[in-house]
Amino acid sequence: MHALYDVPAPAKLNLFLHITGRRADGYHLLQSVFMLIDWCDTLHFERRADGRVSREDLTQALPADDLSVRAARALQAATGCTLGAHIGVHKRVPAQAGMGGGSSDAASTLLALNRLWELHLPRARLEAIGLSLGADVPFFLRGQNAWVEGIGDIISPLALEHQPPHAHFAVVKPAAGLDTKAIFSNPLLKRDSGCATISGFAAAHYRFGKNDLQPVAQALCPEVDQALQWLASKGLQGRMTGSGSAVFAQITHAVDLHDAPAAWQVKVCENLKVHPLADWAADEEIYG
Repeated sequence: MHALYDVPAPAKLNLFLHITGRRADGYHLLQSVFMLIDWCDTLHFERRADGRVSREDLTQALPADDLSVRAARALQAATGCTLGAHIGVHKRVPAQAGMGGGSSDAASTLLALNRLWELHLPRARLEAIGLSLGADVPFFLRGQNAWVEGIGDIISPLALEHQPPHAHFAVVKPAAGLDTKAIFSNPLLKRDSGCATISGFAAAHYRFGKNDLQPVAQALCPEVDQALQWLASKGLQGRMTGSGSAVFAQITHAVDLHDAPAAWQVKVCENLKVHPLADWAADEEIYG
């Protein structure tokens, strides 16, 4: 195998995000449900024999050391693999949105190059490498909608009876982005939400909880508030996803979304039950 083309990297939504405390080292304790959606980047991989990792930006220009490149180099370092890769990135998922676009690119890169370089690493090994790149990368490698706790490092796939039902969502990314550090360091951030339960989430799904980061984000980035008001004008109940500026709402009735400001990215998305690459890594070591 010399190439893998059209490799998807789906985004995620945080259906709720509660901050339940703060550790002595400054990291925040959280609870959330991460849900995959069909807003995807597309990556292409060609094997190189010279060990170099190169990248071609097929849409917008990305940072030289983006997460797909860092993931490839981390996989080389962890395995001693002498092969390289040329990576083409068709970027669709917006940056600074709170949708995990970069982390998803890193996860899909690890899964693709594990195949292309014939490394046969099990999922647990890939997750360990992924965690060094970002807290959300193991979620995308795990490949299932999940209940997330701790500092984002405790990931529990949702059982079938707890899975959110199929739905459509209006996802809106305003032009402005948000700095995660600015939100988490803000003294007005609520850090004492009570502990939620999976059964409580399953009883309400898309109506459950809130995003504790949203009030601070609205104060720091007026466009977040404007996007939420625009959704409300359509009869949709919106909320922020993650710690970026994107907001979303379940679509419960026919709605026209074509009058959004030109600088905003608006997409109707569906949720995914599993990651499209969920079977690209084994859960145990493969020998032979």
